[in-house]
Amino acid sequence: MFDFKSITLGDSRYNFHSHTQFCDGRATMAEFAEAVSNAGFRHWGFSPHSPVPIDSPCNMAEYDVPIYLAEVCRLNSLYESSDIEFYTSMEIDYLGEHWGPANDYFQQLPLDYRIGSVHFIPSPDTGEPVDIDGRYESFLRKMHDYFHDDIHYVVNTFFDQSLAMVRAGGFDLIGHFDKIGHNASHFCPGIEDEPFYRRRLLELTDAIIASGVTVEINTKALAEHGRLFPSSSVWPILLKAGVPVVVNSDAHYTHLVNASRPEALAMLEKTAAEISTPTL
Repeated sequence: MFDFKSITLGDSRYNFHSHTQFCDGRATMAEFAEAVSNAGFRHWGFSPHSPVPIDSPCNMAEYDVPIYLAEVCRLNSLYESSDIEFYTSMEIDYLGEHWGPANDYFQQLPLDYRIGSVHFIPSPDTGEPVDIDGRYESFLRKMHDYFHDDIHYVVNTFFDQSLAMVRAGGFDLIGHFDKIGHNASHFCPGIEDEPFYRRRLLELTDAIIASGVTVEINTKALAEHGRLFPSSSVWPILLKAGVPVVVNSDAHYTHLVNASRPEALAMLEKTAAEISTPTL
């Protein structure tokens, strides 16, 4: 396991989740390197959306993988005299037992660490993986076209896929593990307060704790949507269990390399203080 804890202990100048020209990012790795260096970061992880065996405009092509790995090496050499370290990673999509972080292909790549994430779930009719992670307008269309507007199927299947990924292992950091709540709440307001949703969220949280992986607090949606992933409601559970937690911006644009991280870091510090303070 990659030792996130020793890197981040006492130092918030890190980010382990970002996207560039190799997937759906909006700037080159070199442009990101300049931006994060100017912003004072000490540790920066590049994590393109992994290759997948289906058509996906958001995922990197397998033939780009060697070019990507070489570019991280080049940037580390270029910034050798600075105080910043660049890391090779991928945000690896779990599609099922035959494709995910534990797949031999990803295990054999010379990555510093691996992020495991769920963006796709299977259609109930065809088993075709469908991306349910995009903007709500796209999600709404897919709910009708692929899922018969059955939001409970979508939520339960997201958590089923996430649990299967955690049990299969092969990754160091789990990405935005309750992100389905965002689109699901637009489709069905109040769904996150339903007992079944809370039960599934806590089931996944317990599995993550047992797995020993690090959890990210993803800040990408805080400014626009007022959301952090995972929800702050599970932070005390994670912290009490001793789970390593990092705060990532999931940046796709260079001007957002540190977006909402200070706010999330302050919230995390406050939560840690509250759970360590004895109550009468």
